[in-house]
Formats: sequence, C-alpha cells, structure tokens
Amino acid sequence: METPVTIGRLAREAGLAAETLRYYERIGLIRPVQRTQSNYRLYDGEAEARLRFIRRAQNLGFSLAEVKELLDISSSAENDMGEVKALTEQKLAEIDFKIADLQRMRTALAQQTERCPGHGSVANCPILASLADAGGVMPVRERWERRDDSQSPYNVA
Repeated sequence: METPVTIGRLAREAGLAAETLRYYERIGLIRPVQRTQSNYRLYDGEAEARLRFIRRAQNLGFSLAEVKELLDISSSAENDMGEVKALTEQKLAEIDFKIADLQRMRTALAQQTERCPGHGSVANCPILASLADAGGVMPVRERWERRDDSQSPYNVA
C-alpha cells in the first residue's frame, strides 16, 4: 500500500470491520498517519503490516493486550528479544494448562459416555444423573481458585 488509504478501504483489505480498526486505534495497536480535511483517518502500509501481525498473533492465542506488548517491544530494535521469549513461554504454559484441562474434561465425558447405553428413558440416563449430581464435582470457579501456584499458567519456571 503506497499511498495512505481510508479506514474503510483498509478494513476491506484486511477483512475486518471499520469499527474493529477504530477499536484497535483506541487501544493503541494501530494509528493513522494523518487525517483528511474532513477528518477521515488515513492509514499507510505500516498499519496494514501491524494488522497482519495482530491477526497472526491472535491465531497463536495471544490476547490483544499481549499483542500490544509484543508490538511495543518490537517498536525498538534496541529492546531485548528475551522479553518476547518470556511472553511466548508464558503463552505456551497457558496453552499447556488449557490442554491438560481439556484432556481431563475429555476423560470425564468419555467415562460418562461409556456408562450410557444410549437407549431407554432419560430418567435412567447416567450422563444426566452425573451432571445433576454436584456432590462429587468442584465448581469451576472454586477449582480455578484452589489450584496451587505450580499449576498456574502464569508461572513460568
């Protein structure tokens, strides 16, 4: 993109809504290079590159706050890549924690599925009975609050 383009054109080219770009601007992810006399935002190739960066980072699981942090770090060649590695290791730990949690959920569901014959009255459904019985299951909020810090996705050794 050689000449600056309006927010509408940039949004179309990026496959995003113009409101998304306005939001990205409000939180400091992108910025227009100038405004027209009628106050339209104009963006250059750097904004397009940043949008590609944002999309790739989000596809890898980074939140917008983390994307902003990565963009801030990358804004100066003098910054240390150790910060980027630390953020990435933290994201890996979070993903590993989520995978382990999903595997526990899958195991529990598979066990319930094996117990269910798949026919007959729902009054005798072991899956529904186990979902209705809260006695043996810790509520999600309590489970998250009680996990020890060694399991925390935010602690990277």
